[in-house]
Amino acid sequence: MNTAPEVSLNATFAEVSPTPGALAIAAQSGAVGIAVLEHAGRTGLGISEFVSLGNKVDVSGNDVLLHWWGDQRTAVIGLYLESFGNPRKFGGLARMIGRTKPVLVVKGGRSVGGRRAGVSHTAAAATPETAVDALFAQSGVLRMDTVEELVETARVLAVPPLPQGRRVAVVGNAGGAGILAADAASRLGLELPELSAAVQQQLAALGAVGPANPVDLGAAASPASLEQALRMIVASGEVDSLVVNYAVTRAGNVADIYAAIAAAGDQADLPIVVNCVGSAHAGPEVALADGRRIPVFPFPESAVRALAHAVRYAEWRARPQGVVPELARVDSAGARVVVERFLRRTPNGGWLDPEEASQLLNCAGVPMMLVLTAESRSKAIAAAETVGYPVALKTAAPGVVHKTDIGGVRVGLASAVQLGQAYDEIAAAAGSPQVLVQAMAPAGTELVIGVVRDRLFGPLLMAGSGGVLTDVLADRQWRGLPLTDLDALDMLHSLRCAPVLAGYRGAQAADQDAVLDVMQRIAWLANAVPELAELDINPLVAAPAGAFAVDVRIRLTPATPEPDWYARHLRGDQPLAQG
Repeated sequence: MNTAPEVSLNATFAEVSPTPGALAIAAQSGAVGIAVLEHAGRTGLGISEFVSLGNKVDVSGNDVLLHWWGDQRTAVIGLYLESFGNPRKFGGLARMIGRTKPVLVVKGGRSVGGRRAGVSHTAAAATPETAVDALFAQSGVLRMDTVEELVETARVLAVPPLPQGRRVAVVGNAGGAGILAADAASRLGLELPELSAAVQQQLAALGAVGPANPVDLGAAASPASLEQALRMIVASGEVDSLVVNYAVTRAGNVADIYAAIAAAGDQADLPIVVNCVGSAHAGPEVALADGRRIPVFPFPESAVRALAHAVRYAEWRARPQGVVPELARVDSAGARVVVERFLRRTPNGGWLDPEEASQLLNCAGVPMMLVLTAESRSKAIAAAETVGYPVALKTAAPGVVHKTDIGGVRVGLASAVQLGQAYDEIAAAAGSPQVLVQAMAPAGTELVIGVVRDRLFGPLLMAGSGGVLTDVLADRQWRGLPLTDLDALDMLHSLRCAPVLAGYRGAQAADQDAVLDVMQRIAWLANAVPELAELDINPLVAAPAGAFAVDVRIRLTPATPEPDWYARHLRGDQPLAQG
């Protein structure tokens, strides 16, 4: 479907005929696409083009993204997808296109059950949707839960300008709707600043019964007082967007209310959304003199949710793309030696032994606490003398993943007597004489850094709270490769444990730059070693003096290196348009 007047093509089996507008839609389901068209028509949202992709035998989502990027009539792109043919190319395109046009996606198949097969924390945590969420987070794609949410968000994004921040004012004569809107705004991460005393005095002079924010103008407020209140708040510069909740009463009909909102909106340089309460005759939009149309919603929560998506998109678009750092102290040739030696011995792949895993981390330049292997009590004591007391003692029994579950870890051993006793207990518990003797890490926050390789999406990097609480807290973030410096920073700051890393309640802050450096080095290793299937550093101790890997598990499988056109673009080797 193409609504351009010079084309006027409708080759669908839909009965609806949308008005021309700014939203372009592609769907892998014709029925879902028609549902979008019908809902857009009911809400007054115009359509530029619609494409039913089916099983994408000849036209893909990537094709329509490129087409609509250059289409002057399209301001917002909406997709309903059930699969990705080339997800890494999709992510690269979306990241480019999103700098000028928002991309909204409803991804079907979210409920597909089952976790990955794997014994590392990273593989166990990687659900089928992990890769999709990571891809969207990096590329600025707004993931919608429903088709309705996609249309409602597109209605806000189709009307410039974008929000310049998270500050929102809720204004109207419907106190209950104002409270619901304020609750929704807080829940979605928006800020409701209390208006300044000067603005509150002006609003009180208009008859406002609650001038702070949300602003309640009172049930008897007239359209004229609503217009004045909106003008005052816009002129104050104290907020970045407005939510208008207005219940139709005898003090003013719908036409007068819309005219008041339009009069204030014509001069506003911030986004406005409207919730019109209690009138079956309320239109879906408020028309402005310059041709823009402010969306009107039936409920305050849906209005605020769409506005929150617009805020999130504006923040992503304003953020620099970042760069993939150039790393010193990395050894590609050394990593290849470790990998090829292991695969010659184990052609089908498997888990590296602790010494080989440490060697591979060393090739990536990741600081790791010194660790030695031992197969007897006397050798463990000798290893401790080499490492230097105090030490940690861990079982190295084959097949043991969670060492603490079987009593296979002792820390802070300060003498040969303590170590000998601990060795006897660990060897008995694990049923194996093999142990690791390791230098004690400095005190700090325990994190987990991991990698799992997805068949379609490639390597996925995980960062989260580590140690014994890794699976209990499920505090983790995922990103794909290439990993820019800002991607890594966003991952770290998004963790719930971020305040602890920054120095909580007077504690000394961890060296966050060292943690970010480790993340980048693990991303480098995943890119340099295509045979890397799983990697777990748990814990990575983030201390004031640096970040130190304490325990690492790495699984390799035979693999063929894949070209990564977007990584080449980020390095400057290949222009993105040729990708």
